Amino acid sequence: MIAKLIEKIKQTNAPICVGLDPLISHIPNYILDEKIKKYGKTTKAIGEAFFEFNKEIIDKTYDLIPSVKPQIAMYEEFGIEGMIAYQKSVEYAKEKGLLVIGDAKRGDIGSTSLAYAKAHIGVSDVLGEKIVGFDTDFVTVNPYLGTDGVKPFIDVCNSENKGIFVLVKTSNPSSGEFQDQLIDGTPLYELVAKKTCEWGAMSMDGNYSNVGAVVGATYPKMSAILREKMPNTFFLVPGYGAQGGTAEDLKPCFNKDGLGAVVNSSRGIIAAYKQEKYSSLEFGDAARAAVKDMIVDINRVL
Repeated sequence: MIAKLIEKIKQTNAPICVGLDPLISHIPNYILDEKIKKYGKTTKAIGEAFFEFNKEIIDKTYDLIPSVKPQIAMYEEFGIEGMIAYQKSVEYAKEKGLLVIGDAKRGDIGSTSLAYAKAHIGVSDVLGEKIVGFDTDFVTVNPYLGTDGVKPFIDVCNSENKGIFVLVKTSNPSSGEFQDQLIDGTPLYELVAKKTCEWGAMSMDGNYSNVGAVVGATYPKMSAILREKMPNTFFLVPGYGAQGGTAEDLKPCFNKDGLGAVVNSSRGIIAAYKQEKYSSLEFGDAARAAVKDMIVDINRVL
């Protein structure tokens, strides 16, 4: 699957993914008012509003980008109706030819881990009938439980040609409370990186592995260390834009060939119409303009 993402990145010359992470505050009033008028102040109204919002974002950007990354928590907040909006958004993005990275950060062990893997990137057997759950192309995985938690995902990657991104060094300010702690002189995130490379060897797809790594843009020095230690690992890079990461901060995440990473932006694109720079545009057109600016900004440093 990582080879498909790389090909899409080459086709679009855009190593980015758009984070479909809607909040009620992101939704234009006319969409929200229409859904509330029809369904009341209910989770159904929010789910319908989220999908209409996502659909417009996808329609205005799909020809410019290789991928989208919906954060499942934004949908889970609204129960079943929110999850329906999540699944409809995944399906619509795939209809438009986009690869979908499900940001679910799942992790457990044994049959539970396998169930998570099947739900997001795999296939389930229902009395002899093969069915899919959310059917994203990638899913993010928490490695805290070790190989017992990650190996079931790798098995599904290999059987279904899918991919995962393992949390290695995240972009949030408190990530260092655990990730930077030294163990026999080595930061924990480097130990996770080493193990991720070992897992990655189980699922190679060309020069890169289907087992990628989440590496935040907000720690460029650490990104450079990880890039050197993980030459065959594709990075999913959060932290650009709203979290403070710049194009210059992103550069260490890429290999010399300009590949090796896909950069996420969520609020900076889907809520771009709230920024003064794009405020004269409708939200979908503002998202498109923000994507174009992001592509130029990143390619400037590669």
